[in-house]
Amino acid sequence: MAPLTSRRRTPAGQHPVDEVLPLSKLTLYGFQHVLAFYAGAVLVPIILGNSLGLSPQELIYLINADLVTAGIATVIQAWGFWRIGARLPLVQGATFTAVSPMIAIGQGAGGGTAGLLVVYGAVITGGIATYLLAPFVGRLAKYFPPIVTGTLLTVIGIVLIPVALQDVGGGSDLVGSPSYGDPGNLAYAGGTLLSILLLTRFGPPFVRSIAVLVGLVGGTAVAWLLGDVDFRLAGEAHWIGVSTPFHYGMPQFSVFPMLAMVVVMLITMVETTGDVYAMGEITGREVDGDTVGRALRADGVATVLGGIFNSFPYVAFAENIGLVRITRITSRFVVVAAGFFMILLGLIPKAGAVVAAVPHPVLGGAAVAMFGMIATVGIQILSKADLRDERNALILAVSIGAAMLPTVVGPFFDRMPTEVRAVLGSGITLGSLAAILLNLFFHASAARGAAEDIDWDGLVEHDDGIGRETAVR
Repeated sequence: MAPLTSRRRTPAGQHPVDEVLPLSKLTLYGFQHVLAFYAGAVLVPIILGNSLGLSPQELIYLINADLVTAGIATVIQAWGFWRIGARLPLVQGATFTAVSPMIAIGQGAGGGTAGLLVVYGAVITGGIATYLLAPFVGRLAKYFPPIVTGTLLTVIGIVLIPVALQDVGGGSDLVGSPSYGDPGNLAYAGGTLLSILLLTRFGPPFVRSIAVLVGLVGGTAVAWLLGDVDFRLAGEAHWIGVSTPFHYGMPQFSVFPMLAMVVVMLITMVETTGDVYAMGEITGREVDGDTVGRALRADGVATVLGGIFNSFPYVAFAENIGLVRITRITSRFVVVAAGFFMILLGLIPKAGAVVAAVPHPVLGGAAVAMFGMIATVGIQILSKADLRDERNALILAVSIGAAMLPTVVGPFFDRMPTEVRAVLGSGITLGSLAAILLNLFFHASAARGAAEDIDWDGLVEHDDGIGRETAVR
């Protein structure tokens, strides 16, 4: 298969990935990446902030801090320096994998900004672990065959979908109130989801790449016209605001939350490895273990910055890989330009205030599609595993059951010590640990693990506008 690179001519000996386009094109294509990235990027601070009971002002700050840090992380990954950064057109964004564990850690520490301090201590630890483990990822890959990676992604999607459905009902803060589950909420969520589906089905490639963003804007506009959106905070917010290190106070380092985040980052390392190989396939640039190591170091540095600048763990954002595949604009400097745009947006609190005003049902309608797509990726990867083997079937079955336990029978974990609940109270972490440990139990042989290792060159990732999809050739 020929690499899906740009057809433009480049100087002799220069790879299209290293081409520096004219400023006008860098601006246009870079902003397009921001549009494709934006909807997914701001979901993480919104979901976490609402779950921890942050005030609207704190939520706005969290969104802006996320954008600034994501921009810095993207520049590091795409531009690269020393042995950090893959130097590929990879956009960095906050990982959905960490959402559920961060909620469990924050709520276990009392919620609010106090909970955030424990979350940030765990995030910094996870970033350091990622940086240190990056050179050894090749040796660890045999422990993550398709049955494990596919199960992990399936579990992530399944666990996050109820979070989206809670927003469809009106948001976690309305649970138990008469307005929770109001038919009007379902109408907003259904309308948003329907618009995303229609744009994805009938829209041109560029519109498909921003279908989620258009759906969120359209749903919010309808809600505003009907009087269900309050933009007063946007009017009160400042035009310029700077995210400062340790805004909420010094991070708190607690053993079990730190352990939980290290586990989460191990999972994201597997995801990033697949993203890097997929981008190498799309751009036609050779990817080796050193490239993967540099990408993972960038993840680690970005995640440490996330903990310092009041943000989250960062990984290669799969949503934008598809945009590269669709446009065939493979210059990494386009993504560098996108990173600078993110930083600029993060310095404008009014932008964060507008995003924070998006109604929960509208957000939930979009999140159902995005989280469902994560599970779909997992199912596609599972197609490479032999599920006729009862051992593999048991790994999948037990891991999904373990992942659902905290959601269905939360009181089990409410009675546990806070530190233990931070690790086991997250369905994603519990399901992921089950998959990894059961794979080791059933397939302890390194030869067996290597034989079932993922054929990264056989995976081509693309984005259809509502998340990541992996096509198996």
